Formats: sequence, C-alpha cells, structure tokens
Amino acid sequence: MLAMLLDQPGAPLRAAEVPIPQPGPWQVLLRVSACGVCRTDLHILDGELPPHRHPLIPGHEVVGRVVACGAGVQGYAPDERVGVAWLGASCGSCPYCARHTENLCGEARFTGYDLDGGYAQYMVADARYIFRLPSRYDDVAVAPLLCAGLIGYRAYALAGDAQRIGLYGFGAAAHLLAQLASQQGWEVYAFTRPGDERSQRFARSLGAVWAGSSDQPPPVELDAALLFAPDGALVPLALRAVRRGGTVVCAGIHMSDIPSFPYSLLWGERTIRSVANLTRADGEQFFALAQQYQLNASTTVYPLRDANAALAALRSGAFDGAAVLVP
Repeated sequence: MLAMLLDQPGAPLRAAEVPIPQPGPWQVLLRVSACGVCRTDLHILDGELPPHRHPLIPGHEVVGRVVACGAGVQGYAPDERVGVAWLGASCGSCPYCARHTENLCGEARFTGYDLDGGYAQYMVADARYIFRLPSRYDDVAVAPLLCAGLIGYRAYALAGDAQRIGLYGFGAAAHLLAQLASQQGWEVYAFTRPGDERSQRFARSLGAVWAGSSDQPPPVELDAALLFAPDGALVPLALRAVRRGGTVVCAGIHMSDIPSFPYSLLWGERTIRSVANLTRADGEQFFALAQQYQLNASTTVYPLRDANAALAALRSGAFDGAAVLVP
C-alpha cells in the first residue's frame, strides 16, 4: 500500500510502498477514504512535540471502511464507515480511566503519533476507540470533525455557561465551532492574525457577529475565549477580553510560552485552563450534535501523495477551513 512516512523531525514526508497491516486482537483493518490534515501534524513534523517513534505514518482525522476485524471485535460489518481520532488507546485501569477521563491516562497512545495513522491507503485501529459517523456528511466533509470538531467541542464544553465567546485563530476548529455555537444561540467573536481580512470575512459568513485582529479588543466583554492559535502571547489578550468570572481555554496540544502578565488580568475569578485531547464520550456527544446541526466544513482536497503540499499550505494559511487527503 502507499503510505507517507515521517523519518525524522524536520524532514518532508516520504512516499513509500509498505505492507498492508494486519488487525490484531481488538483491532479493525480500515481502507482509508479520507484523512484530515491537522495543525498537530505540523507540530509532530517540526519536532515541537517530542518524537515517539520513527518512521511514522501521521494522520488522526481518519475516515475509513472496515475491511477485516481481529479477535474480540464484534458489531462491525464489512465496508461499514467509521472514524479514527487522536486518542487511539488508554490503559483502562488507572484512576483517570476509571473516571472516564481517559484523555489524561499516562499510558494513552495517540493516532499518528504513537500509532500509525491515516496518511495511507490502509490502517489498523483499536475498535474500542473508533466512532460511527453522522450520515449527513460525506467522507471529505466529516474528516475534519474527527479532530478540529472534537477538540473544538471539548473546548466549547469547558467554556461553561457562556453566551458570548471569542475564538482566537480562525482555522479548522474555529470554523466548525462558530457554526455550532451560532446555531445554538451563542454570540461568536472571531480573532485572526492582524490584517487577515479574508479570514475575518470567512468568520462573518459562518455566523460570527464580529471579526477582527487578535490585537484588537472586542466590542463587548466576552464570557469565554477559546484559543486555537498556538501562540502563548494571546493568553493575556484573551484575559483582557473576558469579563470577571470568565474563562480562557487553551485548546491546542502545543503552545508557545505564555508571557508574564499582571495579576490584575487574572483577578476577578477569571480562569485559564487547557484542553487535553478528547474522551470517547466527547465523540459520542459531538457526533450526535453534528447529526442534529449542519456543520459545513470548508475543505481543500489533496491526493495522498501531495501530503507535503497540503502541510505547507496549512502552515502558510493558504486556505480557509481544513485540508483533506484522499488516497
């Protein structure tokens, strides 16, 4: 099968013919239909996340069809469509797993990081960590929901009882979340790179009541600010934007250092918190909402062999929404 391999941080992906993997106990073999390109993939390629193994097949927004099932797997029919997300496995027995917060498990393993992912024609995945996907979306449209959508949803849930939310960094996650929040009656305020009028227009077209530069204050105080851009310097700006008692949620797996800021920005019972991956319950809840509400993923499609071009375009901000690889 064709796969795109990462040999070492900083190197481009290498196209290679490798054997089709075989499913072990509790695993399913999937024929990949589509795989989203996530900013976390860039963090892995650039070595901003410590390397866990090489060579590695990246990709953790995977839509595939069941080809074969390993021992212990029940309930999946041949050619059934499923999705594979970032959380690929956990120990199942630690206190975090017992509290259904397996995203914090110290033995958790992640798709496209610890485990080979979806930048390939086939992959294996633990059947206990895959999702049935909402039927209203085709393969390309649903792929970004498997990370951009899920991480956006977890950040959204941690915002609490908010009516006015700010989204810092209007990429794949924010463009999906803006639609969900708007349809649920929340006011969305979008913050982009200074001067990025294209993304600001895009945000307004998806329901944002205001869009401006990240260095601008919003026209009203926010109840919560969700940070998807991996820039720690945005944290003090977001604290200035939220009301007393408001919440700033850092939604990325990697962020540059947060600069020092005066205690007065945090005072007034403001809260800073992070999002760590996702739980299976997050997936079930989010995909139920995605079936109820229409989330129009803006996608740019690339052939699998052009994965390096897709990553370069993501890095430069060449498109709105998300890139998706199709084998």
